Amino acid sequence: MAILSAQALPLSGLQPTYANAAGGGDQAPIGEKLVLHVRNGDATAKTVTVATPGTVGDLAVADAVQVIPAAGNALIPLKSVFRDPATGRAGITYSAVTSVTVAVLQLP
Repeated sequence: MAILSAQALPLSGLQPTYANAAGGGDQAPIGEKLVLHVRNGDATAKTVTVATPGTVGDLAVADAVQVIPAAGNALIPLKSVFRDPATGRAGITYSAVTSVTVAVLQLP
């Protein structure tokens, strides 16, 4: 499992650095202006799941699931609802990691 770092997006723009998605999943910081950018360079769709460890009453909150189409990408907000109490970060898993790259971006 890799720990991803946020890249600040200045007003002048940014060419982000992407990391390969880790087979065992990744951890990312959470915050109101943080987003996870997932790029799928493969010929098949991939599913990205961001764990939601919280509950409402005694009911579990559903995880955030995003299907990334072949050769597609998605932006997933990393809000505080995804905070794992043990790590303080969001836990992210992938259905497969072939040709999947990720970056955490901090919006201005």
